[in-house]
Amino acid sequence: MNTPASTDKDLWVSWDAYHRSIEQLALKVHESGWKFDQVLCLARGGLRPGDIFSRIFDVPLAILSTSSYREDAGTVQGSLDIGKYISMTKGTLQGRVLVVDDLVDSGVTLERVLHHLRQNFPAVTDVKSAVIWYKACSSVAPDYHLDYLATNPWIHQPFEEYDSIRPHQLNAWLKKGESV
Repeated sequence: MNTPASTDKDLWVSWDAYHRSIEQLALKVHESGWKFDQVLCLARGGLRPGDIFSRIFDVPLAILSTSSYREDAGTVQGSLDIGKYISMTKGTLQGRVLVVDDLVDSGVTLERVLHHLRQNFPAVTDVKSAVIWYKACSSVAPDYHLDYLATNPWIHQPFEEYDSIRPHQLNAWLKKGESV
């Protein structure tokens, strides 16, 4: 499937470009020289980048569920929900933590999560953030970002196609992919 051309209002991202962006962001963090003990990804958008960072840097992955884009197929921002618990295989969040997400839009999620960590996790000694896309309208700047988006476009990520597919449609969906 061809990705539409991007404009000032819409940024269209292919799977290849998405994965390459995560790798470039990881390189940027590495080249900064900052060492971290754990990756905390913000689900859902930060799951894929967090997983890749955890693998590349060989550090444990923790997951914090957050959600604000739930209305109109994920295109309208609602109130922010932050999960009560952080999911990780053992221990607690501690040391130097890199918070990873796909983007910072309004900045509300990142700002509230960073505040939540500083208030509720005294064993965390340092927190930095990394995102692929940093929009100009954000109220907070991430520590690391790959692309600064001055025109605040809507980002069409490749996995969003799954937002409109339901289990009963998978057979037809898979057949469509075979004909390409």
